[in-house]
Amino acid sequence: MLPVTNDHANATLIGRIWREGVGPALVRLDGDAVIDITSAEAPTMRDLLELDDPAAYARNAPGTQVTTLTDLVAGSVEGAEGLRLLPPCDLQAIKASGVTFAESMVERVIEEQAAGNADRAQEIRLKVQSVIGDSLSGIEPGSEQAMQVKAVLQKEGLWSQYLEVGIGPDAEVFTKAQPMASVGFGASVGLHPMSHWNNPEPEIVLAINSRGRILGATLGNDVNLRDVEGRSALLLGKAKDNNASCSIGPFLRLFDDSYDMEDVRRAELTLRVEGEDGFVMDGHSSMTKISRRPEDIVSQTIGRHHQYPDGFMLFLGTLFAPIQDRDAPGQGFTHKTGDVVTISEPSLGALTNTVRLSTECPEWTFGTGALMRSLSERGLL
Repeated sequence: MLPVTNDHANATLIGRIWREGVGPALVRLDGDAVIDITSAEAPTMRDLLELDDPAAYARNAPGTQVTTLTDLVAGSVEGAEGLRLLPPCDLQAIKASGVTFAESMVERVIEEQAAGNADRAQEIRLKVQSVIGDSLSGIEPGSEQAMQVKAVLQKEGLWSQYLEVGIGPDAEVFTKAQPMASVGFGASVGLHPMSHWNNPEPEIVLAINSRGRILGATLGNDVNLRDVEGRSALLLGKAKDNNASCSIGPFLRLFDDSYDMEDVRRAELTLRVEGEDGFVMDGHSSMTKISRRPEDIVSQTIGRHHQYPDGFMLFLGTLFAPIQDRDAPGQGFTHKTGDVVTISEPSLGALTNTVRLSTECPEWTFGTGALMRSLSERGLL
């Protein structure tokens, strides 16, 4: 099955591919045709998103067909060296927001209370749920009601850093990866070898330019190391930013007459994990249940307080928090190397990756300097 949207004939879908002997190229999807639209006007995805009307430019830009979608997908496999899909971002910072779904906050509290110990999770889960139930849905972050809940939980000794950013006024926004360090469709995603309790996180990823304009959306897997982050908030950087720590793709769908923020707010994401051991897990995340407005998260990220001259990609968080047992009763889910993870959404396509240790994934070697040299050699700067 091709990883495209259910209406891709009408969608403005752009991406990046690796062309052997050439380097990274911007492409537009025209049906099954992959059109290279890289130009001096828009040599990078960052430059395209800085244009006044990126969708109109992408639809009308002259270009050359370099392959078909069918062949591109077939070539975009783990460890591929030739023509393949890259993540649809380049110079943008890669940011992520956490604990944006009240219904998944309970599991974040459990992670912290368990201090990264999966054996204790079920016992703590029952204690926490006896006080706050299965979720905190319906509470507006920063509201008077949220502050009343905070007071009750503090009295019970269950207040948590996750609840602070989940129902408090300030969103959690962190750096997930360096510019150009994410991976695309078909590649390996990495788990730090120190982690033994982890899971995928199916998310919508927004593309925002330097002026704070939200210009499109795609899919992402914000791989989560539950034990590392749960041990200490000060380990967040180690838990989040590693080799191949997240995937983005397959294409960026630009906002136009057929797709906009209202469609993002209605998005229904599905997740499937298929293990080499025969294990299968299905999950779901509905953007209709997000606790914070995506625009509010964006405004807390960029503004007079913080600028992003090359724009940024923003993971919006997930409702999904797996508790399905995989190995032993009460230990819940954790990845095994070789797991194939597919995140899909009808308007954004499907993003598929294979789970490896970050030390086994291909090393990240093509950074900003390499991109600038490549563009210069091609006469695009």
